[in-house]
Amino acid sequence: MTASLRTVTLGCKVNQYETELVREGLVRFGYHDAVEDEQAQLCVVNTCTVTSDGDSKSRYTIRKLARENPDSRIVVMGCYATRAPDELLKLPNVVEVVTDKRELPDVLQRYGVIDLPSGISRFGTRHRAYVKVQDGCLLRCSYCIIPQVRPHVSSRPLQHIVEEVQRLVANGYREVVLTGVHLGHYGVESNWNKPKEAWLRLSTLLRELVKLPGDFRLRLSSIEATEVTRELISVMADNRQRIAPHLHLCLQSGSDSVLRRMRRRWSSRMFIDRCQMLRDALDAPAITTDIIVGFPGETEAEFEATLETARASAFSKIHIFPYSARKGTPAAEMPGQISFEVKTERSARLAELEKQMQREYLASLVGKPLELLVEGEIDAPPLDASIAPLATSSARMQLGTTCRYVPLELRSNLAGDGDLTIVTPTAVAGDRLIA
Repeated sequence: MTASLRTVTLGCKVNQYETELVREGLVRFGYHDAVEDEQAQLCVVNTCTVTSDGDSKSRYTIRKLARENPDSRIVVMGCYATRAPDELLKLPNVVEVVTDKRELPDVLQRYGVIDLPSGISRFGTRHRAYVKVQDGCLLRCSYCIIPQVRPHVSSRPLQHIVEEVQRLVANGYREVVLTGVHLGHYGVESNWNKPKEAWLRLSTLLRELVKLPGDFRLRLSSIEATEVTRELISVMADNRQRIAPHLHLCLQSGSDSVLRRMRRRWSSRMFIDRCQMLRDALDAPAITTDIIVGFPGETEAEFEATLETARASAFSKIHIFPYSARKGTPAAEMPGQISFEVKTERSARLAELEKQMQREYLASLVGKPLELLVEGEIDAPPLDASIAPLATSSARMQLGTTCRYVPLELRSNLAGDGDLTIVTPTAVAGDRLIA
């Protein structure tokens, strides 16, 4: 009988990919996924340490696994494991803490994995798969702990990525999301001693991936605005049927003085200009972002500058993060820490602006043919006749995500779960489209 395995992931898309790579390696060499009531003999927890909340969730997860699987061995990996291994070794059932991902092949050999796969072939039961192409960050943003726990910059071989995407498409995945700790730096460490014409870039990788056969689309995950080059935009514009017209550009603040304290690499004007470049080259692209509210010393005028930059950038969605001091980062020691009440009030104002911009963007998509990835089916509640006069009765409906990263309710039986299909939305309902 094979040994039972349970894996848990906290944090980002990169972590989700790395967990799946480890799981696939273990399953290939004799483990099986523990069913719901089955005791797991081996548990793997991939931790997050971006915030102190990530640390506490990681500890809670480990303790819960130990209670529910009392005879298990728990292996802990991820950014928290790199930052504070001694803390994690004290937790129940933890037998190993992987402090450096480069040690994973040696660690897994102790659990029977002779060779760690060069890539994945499955990504759970969803229809969207994440593919990690790059690791490590060279930047030193003053609020971020990640460069301390992922300092080694590396890019996966282009051919490994191409073969991995081929496998995923062959296994039924209809969207592949390219991700990395610093996605825009794909290939950068391999270019230092090469002539410019021989450089490996993210755009180089995309040009290879769009050639692959099959019914699928590509999407880029979070990327820095400075790395949205004319060459990258050109690749997206030339391959509109394959690359989703959506980019997540991390703003963090729209105030130039706050950006300097954050040690970001651009001005608000440059960011706005890059957004305009995208709109000039692509058809109604979705631009989403992250914004930190209440960074140390943030004045009312600086926050107003962030609101103004957000308006000018016309985001379709904003992930709002009230600033939380991260021990070990320069920002945690800065004067002028902002009160909880002020951060809450400013976050609410930014959220109201986000709703307004989201409504405007969704309305601009009504009547425009969009590619939809159908991702499930649920009971459809009746819609107000003023929203969609022809769709007021309860029925089954498909839920999916459009190429522009907007959720859509498809109130017809024209497509099935996992299909990529073209639909034309007829109305907006809250934060989603209706077709």
